[in-house]
Amino acid sequence: MAAHSRGHPAMRERGFSPAGTSPYWWIRPCAGSILFLSLLFLFLFTAAAASAAAPEEEKFTEELLLRPLPDRKALAYFHFRSSAPPAASVGRHHHLFPKAISQLVKKYHISELELSFTQGRWNYEQWGGFDPMSTNNAKPPGVELWGFKLNEGNLRYGALPREAVCTENLTPWLKLLPYRDKAGIASLLYRPSIYKGYYHSQKLKLRSSQSLGIILDQTLTVVLQPNTVSGEQLHSNHGQLQPNWSMRHLFNRKLSGKCLVSKSSRVFIEVDKGIVDNVNKSGSDLSWSNEFFVLSNSPDKLIKGQNHVEIQSSFLYVYDASNYTEEKPLDVGITWKLPLVWTCTPSPFHASRFLMGSGNERGSIALSFMSTNLHKQISGSPTDCSIKAVIFQVVPWYVKVYYHSLEIFIDGSRKTVSEVVDKIHVIPSEDKLLPGTLEMLLRFPCSMQSGTLTLDFDRGFLHIDEYPPDANQGFDIPSALVSFPEFSSARSYPEIDPVLGSPLLENFQEDSVVKSYTEVLLVPLTTPDFSMPYNVITFTCTVLALYFGSLLNALRRRIGEEERELKKTVVILKKWQLLASILYRKFVDELF
Repeated sequence: MAAHSRGHPAMRERGFSPAGTSPYWWIRPCAGSILFLSLLFLFLFTAAAASAAAPEEEKFTEELLLRPLPDRKALAYFHFRSSAPPAASVGRHHHLFPKAISQLVKKYHISELELSFTQGRWNYEQWGGFDPMSTNNAKPPGVELWGFKLNEGNLRYGALPREAVCTENLTPWLKLLPYRDKAGIASLLYRPSIYKGYYHSQKLKLRSSQSLGIILDQTLTVVLQPNTVSGEQLHSNHGQLQPNWSMRHLFNRKLSGKCLVSKSSRVFIEVDKGIVDNVNKSGSDLSWSNEFFVLSNSPDKLIKGQNHVEIQSSFLYVYDASNYTEEKPLDVGITWKLPLVWTCTPSPFHASRFLMGSGNERGSIALSFMSTNLHKQISGSPTDCSIKAVIFQVVPWYVKVYYHSLEIFIDGSRKTVSEVVDKIHVIPSEDKLLPGTLEMLLRFPCSMQSGTLTLDFDRGFLHIDEYPPDANQGFDIPSALVSFPEFSSARSYPEIDPVLGSPLLENFQEDSVVKSYTEVLLVPLTTPDFSMPYNVITFTCTVLALYFGSLLNALRRRIGEEERELKKTVVILKKWQLLASILYRKFVDELF
């Protein structure tokens, strides 16, 4: 049998060595094995080369920040980021990034765009004016648009102060998300809870470049009143407690896990600098359960934040939404143990705006500044220093502003323009075409407690076709933007892990100047009586109807027939009179 095996041609053909010829016959490669190994090596090399040359994938992240406010309210800040690599590597197809935004960028060559829809006004006195939240996400009422185009240095700006914000604006905003509001953090956007708040602002921020691709940030900032009665109780010694709240109290829902396509999904509970200072003074630590408050869930991570002067300004408790499911949802909240009073860090000056004058012909716009003495809180700030402020104002064409009438008052005393204004740039408006713009660089002394700027203007006249349906309500002047270029609202997180990759915290770390918006001004203009056309039309039609009716009656009347009819009527009347007289005589004769 062994001899037969050694001489078998099939065995030799397949590379088998006869038994007894070599002790290592089993390691001799055959032709089939060499071909298999070559193909395997080629496949692995091709896969490695393809993975190395594969384009960067699209990414989506979702985050939520919750913060208690000093006036017994709660702030909710939703942040969603969608990013797409450069168009040359992905073509025209997208998996996560909204295609409508990509087409908009390619068609109009947009490098940067920011669009916001806001209802209500940010309370800079109570909710802060020196942090990234108020600087980047506090927007004026109505609609505001900022835009830059590639290879162009011109700024495109537009504002609609009276534009109403409702669910019709939120629905297309949600359609830009991969899962809309069906999963992840976006599922907390319960409409009745969102729109009953004191402040609501949804924003789109778009950035594009040939090297980074397109980055779309969708943010929603809401200030809500916690829906709970447990916080209304009075403490026996120190006064009223802050209201307790959780996700269920704020949004009427719990978070049942992350969105499946999101790279990261986190929830932050932020404690403001005022709370941090009170806790530190008491000697307690800022754990999730301390002397003043306790969180309903133990956080996954703690992050300390610092402002630009290297002072601890906040504390973040981080929760990873991927650790929670529908069976174990996340309902993080805060419960207060002791009454606590604190204030948020304000901007260097509180800016407000109002109208002066009476009548429908002339008036004045006044911009007031009230010092918050912020410079005294910064070490090394002398009393004879100065604070820069930049004012940007868009003036509609129907408000004729006299820029030469600018007057400045500091602490009640009048100052010359050259003493306060370093630079001024004015673009006059064009009637019925373009609004005007005013930009001023001011320099206020640090010792200033109050300052006022006034500008005179004339009210214009509009054609009847240019009035809106509610013209008697008045006409709006968009909010003025006041920025302080010497103050930065950026925060740093020394203990943060670079691997964390939080777009929300990255935005907080960006170097941005402190800025705030003023109120929207309502200017009454001379308005015609819109009922007069109706009255004139009615009166004219009545006169014409009477005239033509009488004319047609006179033209169609037949005189001969009327005379015959009149004679017949006279004869009949005479007969009736004769009959009546006969009957009367008979009655008298019978009676006497």
